[in-house]
Amino acid sequence: MTRQRVCVLGSTGSIGVNTLDVLARHPDRYEVVALSAMSRVDELLAQCLQWRPRFAVMPESAAAARLRERLREAGSATEVLDGAAALADIAAHPDVDTVMAAIVGAAGLAPAIAAARAGKRLLLANKEAIVVGGALFMQAVEEGGATLLPIDSEHSAIFQCLPEVRTTWQDRIDHIVLTASGGPFRTREPGTLADVTPEQACAHPNWVMGRKISVDSATMMNKALEVIEARWLFNLAPEQIKVLIHPQSIIHSMVVCRDQSVLAQLGTPDMRVPIAYGLSFPERITSGASQLNLLTTPSLTFEEADAARFPGLHLSWQALRGPEGSTAVLNAANEVAVDAFLNGRLRFDRIPALNAQCLADVQPGDCSSIDALLDLDARTRTHALTLL
Repeated sequence: MTRQRVCVLGSTGSIGVNTLDVLARHPDRYEVVALSAMSRVDELLAQCLQWRPRFAVMPESAAAARLRERLREAGSATEVLDGAAALADIAAHPDVDTVMAAIVGAAGLAPAIAAARAGKRLLLANKEAIVVGGALFMQAVEEGGATLLPIDSEHSAIFQCLPEVRTTWQDRIDHIVLTASGGPFRTREPGTLADVTPEQACAHPNWVMGRKISVDSATMMNKALEVIEARWLFNLAPEQIKVLIHPQSIIHSMVVCRDQSVLAQLGTPDMRVPIAYGLSFPERITSGASQLNLLTTPSLTFEEADAARFPGLHLSWQALRGPEGSTAVLNAANEVAVDAFLNGRLRFDRIPALNAQCLADVQPGDCSSIDALLDLDARTRTHALTLL
């Protein structure tokens, strides 16, 4: 068996670490060619010494220099590259078959598009790439002949419920239902959220995630971005995407077919399941996740995603119905808002308001290229900082 050559972008984050865990279980099937991290030199050093990739990439030159020196001292042959352009170069490298795109935020857009244009098997964990890129990203997938596999548990669930032949999807779907845990404040009165701390917001009841995505889950902005992602992944109209609160996180999402049959994917809340599926599609491999025991699983319950309790969620449909680029504005504003909250500059309950204000104020303009989208991202961030 020829081993798949894998590049993990964002290897020190939660998705990256889980990806390496799955890869370690199948050394006969996979070879790690490249790893990347933003600034975590110690973690990336350890991964390089364990996996011995050909390349390691750090966008920050100072961090890359430290990693390069420490690898040299350890006698490692791994070549360290630096700069944002290196991420795109590695994602499109001819010695790479599969790219795990797990860089957080809009920074993941350029390397994801590079991988798509190069026709890679693209495992998309960076939802912001498709939220920001939208039509441009999907055009790159089509023109490059890439195999696009969603890694978010919800979109992976939808994908697993649909036929492998994408051209038949539209004939079958009435609508889809994305499930959401509701986060740590599902039952808390909205009027009491002003004093929420970063530690409280990051304490997700079901999933182990990074700080940014944990805050997004607490505000339900994570689900808003997933609504936008689903629109592009499955070529759906905004009204064909619905959200239900499902506190147990056992049903990961559902497809309601035109005949009103409901197809659902169930499993324990472990990101190694969709990662393993993406790596092995259309086959199935062991993931390391524990088996779902239906006899001991608590009752499955569902609640409405209330707009008063989760105002940020409903900005997704507003952005989808706005001019092209509105979803990029929403994403950029949210990244600034979450960073401000984590650094004590913005109250938790003001995150959705800042996002809504940017969505109302910033006119997207040209969205026909990566540079144009990154300019829109920068303009939105500047405006969000001004509002702060």
